[in-house]
Amino acid sequence: MMQFAWIIPVFPLLAFVLLLLFGRILKERAAYVGIIAMAASFVTSLVVLFERIGGEGYKYVVRWITFGDNTITMGYEVTALNAMMLIVVTTVSLLVHLFSKQYMHGDDRFPVFYSYLGLFSFSMLGLVLSPNLLQLFIFWELVGVCSFLLVGFWFFKPEAAAAAKKAFLTTRIGDVGLFIGLVLTFIYTGSFEYSTIFAAIENGLVEQTMITVIAICIFLGAVGKSAQFPLHVWLPDAMEGPTPVSALIHAATMVAAGVYLVGVMYPVFLASPTAMTVVAYTGAITAIFAASIALVNTDIKRVLAYSTVSQLGFMILALGTAGYVAGLFHLMTHAFFKALLFLGAGSVIYGMHHRQDIREMGGLWWKMKITAVTFLIGTLAIAGAPLLSGFWSKEVILAAVLYNGDPLLFAIASITAAMTAFYMFRLFFKVFTGKYRGSDNLEAGEHHHEPHESPKVMTIPLIVLATLAIFAGYVNTPIFGFHLEGFLTEGLNVGKQAHGELWLVAYSIAIAGAGILLSYLIYYKGTISENFFPKLAPGVHKLLLNKYYMDELYLAVFVRPVVSLGKFLWAIDRFIIDGIVNVAGYLTKGTGYVISRRHTGQLQTYGLVSVVGGIAVLALAFVLRGYFG
Repeated sequence: MMQFAWIIPVFPLLAFVLLLLFGRILKERAAYVGIIAMAASFVTSLVVLFERIGGEGYKYVVRWITFGDNTITMGYEVTALNAMMLIVVTTVSLLVHLFSKQYMHGDDRFPVFYSYLGLFSFSMLGLVLSPNLLQLFIFWELVGVCSFLLVGFWFFKPEAAAAAKKAFLTTRIGDVGLFIGLVLTFIYTGSFEYSTIFAAIENGLVEQTMITVIAICIFLGAVGKSAQFPLHVWLPDAMEGPTPVSALIHAATMVAAGVYLVGVMYPVFLASPTAMTVVAYTGAITAIFAASIALVNTDIKRVLAYSTVSQLGFMILALGTAGYVAGLFHLMTHAFFKALLFLGAGSVIYGMHHRQDIREMGGLWWKMKITAVTFLIGTLAIAGAPLLSGFWSKEVILAAVLYNGDPLLFAIASITAAMTAFYMFRLFFKVFTGKYRGSDNLEAGEHHHEPHESPKVMTIPLIVLATLAIFAGYVNTPIFGFHLEGFLTEGLNVGKQAHGELWLVAYSIAIAGAGILLSYLIYYKGTISENFFPKLAPGVHKLLLNKYYMDELYLAVFVRPVVSLGKFLWAIDRFIIDGIVNVAGYLTKGTGYVISRRHTGQLQTYGLVSVVGGIAVLALAFVLRGYFG
């Protein structure tokens, strides 16, 4: 079946084409086209995964371009890593397609939304199946275009249009780095094929400095796409798109592409200790930076957005400390519980009649029981509660950082883990427990609607994802065996993978428990006032509320100077360059006008001018010859 893996991305591509042609006719029946296409991709991916587990990989390429001694190919490849990614992408995408059927109900552009989902799913699956770096880059850019379309889906909202542009431009910065790395890779190895690149580096055909440069340039692409510091600023603003988009693109798949890129090019990074250090510290800074902002945010989707940035930092930190399996294992588990949390937030927003401020929520446990229970499972998973999927993946990350990193990195990872537990349970307690506060903040003239549970088409995906959030981690545990580790590392030289000892397991539980306990005392029991920490450190609280003023910094340092320079150059072009051209044009036009006024069309006038002109010429000739001297 692996030889037919190419058909997996074809199903959503066909859905995109069909909806592009017949979307207006199908209207909301467009959902069935998308759902059937993704179901077909999911089933095919499942078959491919089972076949890959029981055997070897498969690769099929055709010659695309030949110049000199170089040949560039295109095709598809099934490896252990991308077989896992196919399941992650198709599972989450299928559930998002189901969820969106009700969430987007009544939208005027319903078929367009599903066509964009199909195009994105095709792009992401094509990226995953790419057998070489160049083809990956092509689909990488197509994924960026789809993100622009989906984030700006409600383009008539200024915030959504601005967020789409911000996402597109910010990720382009990282993509330039990736493109440079791609070009350098070809120059020094003569190929875009992964195996050829790795062999060239292993055989010493590329000098150490250049390996570092290539690795860091490739990593820049991951920094942009996976929202790592300092290019993280686009992802929270991308929450202006529909919530299912946030679950699909900005929680489970597109942002995971950067982590996947580092994973697929991992031998290059392992060959450069400097690059590994850059990766590790970028991930660590991103993790604690975003987690600290999530502590004070009051928008349900933005809390989850900063949580996503933080968790992506965790994955990158693991990869930077030789935790190849740890980072990719967390990528898989995070995709499920974060998609669950985003869709749970979408269910809350739907039930709250599209309100997103957690200060207007509270007491939703009894009003939205299924949403509340599944959201609690996702919260426990991301917090690292024992026996849930996030517990197992976070524990191996801590092990990798402890044994292969340094004390500072381990301290950052520990603090971030505690922060994660704290802000996620802060979110849960504020939304689902206590007194309902929605009617307290209504402005004059607004109508109050009681929150309600979402329809089954929205809650069934939540139940499926909650099940995965509980059990998906058991594919790589000391209890049932490290099967995922054996599967991902088979035939790869990625070094020995770290496993935590019993004390580290207890330590992981303790830091998660500390975060949960503190959140419980503040936001549930009220033993500690919510204003205690803001009053204790008002400056820090204001700094976090304003997201460390990163947007203002970029505005002052980059945006305004570039805009001012652009306006200055425009003024030069408009008034000087165009001015010179326009003056020449006006002079020519004026001269022509003056001369044209002398042409009256009267023969006697022309005769008189000819006689007078002739006499003048003769007179001038006589004067010059001195006849009148």
